[in-house]
Amino acid sequence: MNILLIIYAIFALFPLLWMVMISFKADTEVFTTTFIFNPTLSNYKEVLLRSDYVRYITDSLIVSGGAVLVSVIVGVPAAYALARYNFPRKEELAFQILSFKFAPEILVVLPLFMLYQKMGLYDSYIGLIWVYQLISLPLLIWVVRGYFEDISVEIEYAAQVDGYPWYQIFFKMLIPLIKPGLVSSALLAFIFSWNSFTFPLILASSKVYPVTVAITKYLGTDTARYGNLAVAATVSALPAIVFALFIQKHLVRGLSFGAVKG
Repeated sequence: MNILLIIYAIFALFPLLWMVMISFKADTEVFTTTFIFNPTLSNYKEVLLRSDYVRYITDSLIVSGGAVLVSVIVGVPAAYALARYNFPRKEELAFQILSFKFAPEILVVLPLFMLYQKMGLYDSYIGLIWVYQLISLPLLIWVVRGYFEDISVEIEYAAQVDGYPWYQIFFKMLIPLIKPGLVSSALLAFIFSWNSFTFPLILASSKVYPVTVAITKYLGTDTARYGNLAVAATVSALPAIVFALFIQKHLVRGLSFGAVKG
């Protein structure tokens, strides 16, 4: 079993390894298929020092991080309400929220483009943060809702009897208990927002330029700069990988619980 897992890991990680290798190759060696070559940093200097790629990374961090922040502020109370309160058509509302996650981006991007032009949100941070939360909010609500449902309501009743106000019960008791699910869902929401391509391609132009769209600058109509493209793709993958490794403990636990609840 371990040998099969190792073979699968090599198979899954090989494209990433090959991409990193290309990023260190000169243009004359890009199409060679050997592991032995003369590494160079010229592609990294071209992308990171002689272009605006750092600005594109910053734009992606701002809009993706902003979308996750909005989703947490809005989604956690919404998840609590869906878990604790009974009101007409609650399940229909919850499914309607989840359906936003599965709706194709191309289905809504044209109406949004026309609305953004009228409202002055086109090519702005606020506009992209607002539309990115359509991707991140449904996932966060559904994962966190399951964690709230798993917490016994008697804990809240006991705290109320002891005289604790609602905000202390919510922030000091419930939030720590749902921390694994909140962290894992926030990370997934960040990755989904970070990888979004259609929304920034249509709803942004020059003032805001997320990295997923900026990478296409290295693809010309008649040629492609594969070395620069490999550097751009490698650097763009780093934030999500670093965040995932940094919160690996919470991520594994949160996704495991989420899988059981699902």
